[in-house]
Amino acid sequence: MARKCDITGKQMMVGNKVSHSNKKTLRRFYPNLQTKRFFLPEEQRWVTLKVSTSILRTINKIGIEAVLKEYRAKGICIV
Repeated sequence: MARKCDITGKQMMVGNKVSHSNKKTLRRFYPNLQTKRFFLPEEQRWVTLKVSTSILRTINKIGIEAVLKEYRAKGICIV
């Protein structure tokens, strides 16, 4: 499975590592992903999602149903 958030679609970014002598080499920036199980009450089932910690905070605040509804309306959500 790819290093990609199942809800927001966040994925690896590429940038430069800059040394003290200002020499630039390519590096990768990975999102902070966590594997988490969620219970979807409308579907009466558990799902395991790989989500970024920023969306995990949003889920804790407004709930998984509201987050999935919002991102499905935008057409971003994979679930």
